[in-house]
Amino acid sequence: MKDYQPFWFKDALQREGDLHTITLSTDISMDLCIVGGGYTGLWSAIKIKEVCPELDITLIEAGLCGSGASGRNGGCMLTFSTKYPSMTKLFGTAEAKRLVSASEEAVFEMAEYCKQHNIDCDIRIDGTFYTATNPAQQGSMESTIQQLSVAGVNRWKQIPTADVQTLAGSKLHLEGHFSGAAGSLQPALLARGLRKRAIDLGIQIFENTPMQQLIEGQPAKVITPQGTITANKVVLATNAWMARQFKEFRRTIVLVSSDMAITQPIPDALNATGLTSGAAVVDSNTFVHYYRSTPDGRLMLGKGGNLFAFANKMLKAFDEESRFKPILYRAFRRFFPDISTDKIETTWTGASDRSVTGLPFFGFFRGHKNIVYGLGYSGNGVVQTYLGSEVIRSLILERQDEWSQSGLAKGPRGRFPIEPFRWTGAMLVRGAIRRKEAAEDNHQPPFWIDKQLAKLAAAAGKADK
Repeated sequence: MKDYQPFWFKDALQREGDLHTITLSTDISMDLCIVGGGYTGLWSAIKIKEVCPELDITLIEAGLCGSGASGRNGGCMLTFSTKYPSMTKLFGTAEAKRLVSASEEAVFEMAEYCKQHNIDCDIRIDGTFYTATNPAQQGSMESTIQQLSVAGVNRWKQIPTADVQTLAGSKLHLEGHFSGAAGSLQPALLARGLRKRAIDLGIQIFENTPMQQLIEGQPAKVITPQGTITANKVVLATNAWMARQFKEFRRTIVLVSSDMAITQPIPDALNATGLTSGAAVVDSNTFVHYYRSTPDGRLMLGKGGNLFAFANKMLKAFDEESRFKPILYRAFRRFFPDISTDKIETTWTGASDRSVTGLPFFGFFRGHKNIVYGLGYSGNGVVQTYLGSEVIRSLILERQDEWSQSGLAKGPRGRFPIEPFRWTGAMLVRGAIRRKEAAEDNHQPPFWIDKQLAKLAAAAGKADK
């Protein structure tokens, strides 16, 4: 295990106490092998085992379960509702409505599941605020809310500005909409709790066991350093690492950082702002600012879209303290001028697998009906992985239902340009977005070219929470 551990994961391991891990050291045969010990892999293993307890299932993880994106994201439980306009274009109105409703129901289902199975992950279903922090952002939710209302699936309500400023804890907000179908949790605690639940169900978990090679066929073979797993079926759930492992995914995602800072416990300062709930707060930038409190009185703030990886390489910067502290600290001072940045305890960063559409995608690997994959959560994976596991379960069990027939289960919808054009384009768009949003924050008109370039990223929706 690497020496560096981001805040949430380090906290989760400290609470867990003594680690009891097993590394695969022999050849085994299984009904199902799941590769990847994050949310996607763990939820899939659990859901398949719960309906088919007779199956022998093993899960392998290159590090420790939850040590990737699942253990270091912002812990914001957000839904597909803000993606509704783009989903209608991609999947049609009926499927878009179903996915919005399913994602909102999933928020409450996850909370109930954690309660039933004693997964203590500081989960709080206190909703979310989507806000505008400058005049240019005002009205940005109107079209989405109108379309949701026409479809009969709108949970958003506009909140008076004074109330938003109080409830969301910052005078920077000029406008806000609230939905109760959202919340926050400690992400690494959820991952480690799911790991325990999986083990309790009889699923074998091998950590510090990376997949070195996948040999396709029936059965398939998963090669690891000290043993081979022969499995009738395989789930590939390594998400951001998929592009490195398999060439067909290299242009389906872009690895981009989401960077976060968290304070020491400051309950009195938080109470003074009014942010006393576990609501997730998200602004209307293209690469958003997001923040939320914790039950022990900390304040976490994050910013998406900072570091783009050339050729989707898993950069060292994705596994260390944030290189974008000035951006995080500047945002912190804008949102919370009365709280000193001296209260920030640490920062960290992580890789997000952003797809062309901003939506995850699933399918059969290279057409093999016994090998299923899922990735592309685009920074919105806390709730969406729960739904993704529904897709994976249906595909693995060969069910003909709404999940196996979902628009999400048709593979990637579009591809990024080849390198170096992808990275060069990403840098061009990122620079344009930064200039555009800086101008808007200063109540100045942005350059026309920056507005046009920013639309290229906005088309896929906001991400990285």
